Amino acid sequence: MEKYIGKSVYKGTAIGPVSVLKKKDSLVKRIHIDNTAEELKRLDAAKERTMTQLGQLYEKALQEVGEVNAAIFEVHQMMLEDDDYQDAIHSMIQNEEVNAEYAVAVTGDNFAEMFANMDDEYMQARSADVRDISNRLVRNLSGEEQIDWSTMEPSIIVADDLTPSETVQMDKSKILAFVTVHGSTNSHTAILARMMNIPALIGVPLELEKIHNGTRAIVDGREAVFYLDPEEEQIRQAEAAQQTEQRLRSLLAEYKGRESVTKSGRKVNVYANIGSVSDVAYVLENDAEGIGLFRSEFLYLGRDSIPDETEQFNAYRQVLQMMAGKKVIIRTLDIGADKNVDYLGLGKEDNPAMGYRAIRICLEQPEIFKTQLRALLRAAKYGTLAIMYPMIISVEEVLDIQKIVAEVAKELEEEKLPYVIPEQGIMIETPAAVMMSEELAEHVDFFSIGTNDLTQYTLAIDRQNNRLDRFYNPHHEAVLRMIQMTVDGAHKHGKWVGICGELGADTTLTTRFVQMGIDELSVAPSMVLNVRSKICEME
Repeated sequence: MEKYIGKSVYKGTAIGPVSVLKKKDSLVKRIHIDNTAEELKRLDAAKERTMTQLGQLYEKALQEVGEVNAAIFEVHQMMLEDDDYQDAIHSMIQNEEVNAEYAVAVTGDNFAEMFANMDDEYMQARSADVRDISNRLVRNLSGEEQIDWSTMEPSIIVADDLTPSETVQMDKSKILAFVTVHGSTNSHTAILARMMNIPALIGVPLELEKIHNGTRAIVDGREAVFYLDPEEEQIRQAEAAQQTEQRLRSLLAEYKGRESVTKSGRKVNVYANIGSVSDVAYVLENDAEGIGLFRSEFLYLGRDSIPDETEQFNAYRQVLQMMAGKKVIIRTLDIGADKNVDYLGLGKEDNPAMGYRAIRICLEQPEIFKTQLRALLRAAKYGTLAIMYPMIISVEEVLDIQKIVAEVAKELEEEKLPYVIPEQGIMIETPAAVMMSEELAEHVDFFSIGTNDLTQYTLAIDRQNNRLDRFYNPHHEAVLRMIQMTVDGAHKHGKWVGICGELGADTTLTTRFVQMGIDELSVAPSMVLNVRSKICEME
């Protein structure tokens, strides 16, 4: 038995086998090869494995997202077999007597750069495809382990750290808990764990190369302890803890079907935060009154190109239809900072949290923004949609957005495509937006306070830096006063205001939020009933 202490980001108990996500060094080394014929055989074997994987991905995508969206994997297969691409790899191995990994990596870089420099936008987009194919081929050559979600049993996911791009590709039904060596209490892994109602630990001092897949383990989210190969007594205690947690869930279930109303009759809407269409199941399971934050950027992550209008329209429409008239607030693209994608070419920034992100990208690249807005306005006919725009700092930005929305509506009108201009609001995430809240409220329908970013900008603390966790205090009086200022600014103009950051689920603050005048709290689906029970027990 081995015992490790970490930091809990979501309480709960999990028992099961571990699946280790091991990331190999991305640097591919050049190695001299004497037997080039054997090296070419090794390349061909890896190519066949890659073709098989792409075929399996196509079949899986065909079932889940349809033929149009699955077609990308057929394109990848064709590119993998492209004569020019294969000839370049073979030539480098034979003429320069180098290892296949190096030849694939260099060829992939060369072809990707060639596509990126072309004038045609479609060909430019193929740059990311070539990189993806080459990376997959290198992984197969190097024998890097990849989790096969289709055959894996439910497991505790153990990793050095997890990016949003990695978590978005996971089969959530196979995840019992998260355990990472690094990460922050405010990372997107933590947010995902809260949404899924599963325990998660960060900062656990593990040596991943010494852990074997399938080893039995326990995650104790309450005590922030991770047990590898536990003893029978520890397993019995963990099973008892799970039974207690189940009893508590049963008590909270009594609040299903009830309105979130205080004893004095004050109504507060309790909505849920989600990141994908499939997450609606968690919303319905936990009886949320609506969706207060649909993180649309997760449609853009874990892929090689921007989702087109049809794909986005189908996703938004499906969520609205599943919510059957309940309000769905969709946040426009919030890429940047800790959520990056290669195909947008955002580049590296010294201070990404304050850099080129969110609405700034949309206003600088209006064609990307217009594609999303077209999809949203068309989908609005299928339910009660509201749109909110992230990282707003000025009235001028709001006026620019309104002009673009008007242009999109005019285009749809001319194309005779049915649409609705829904309720529109902004996220209050910066001190600038708080100080301008009265002026901003004149131009929008609602505010939603993003407390995660508002806290980091107010306290000058990077929420992704776990070394600063002891200084990161969302209960800081400065943050709470900013929330009150925002509420006052909105209500002065008759606009409603909600909270969609993690602080909204902090039940030690629920009473204060209601007293402030907050109209809506949007939380992880797993926290909906906790927050509702707190509101219902208030005077």
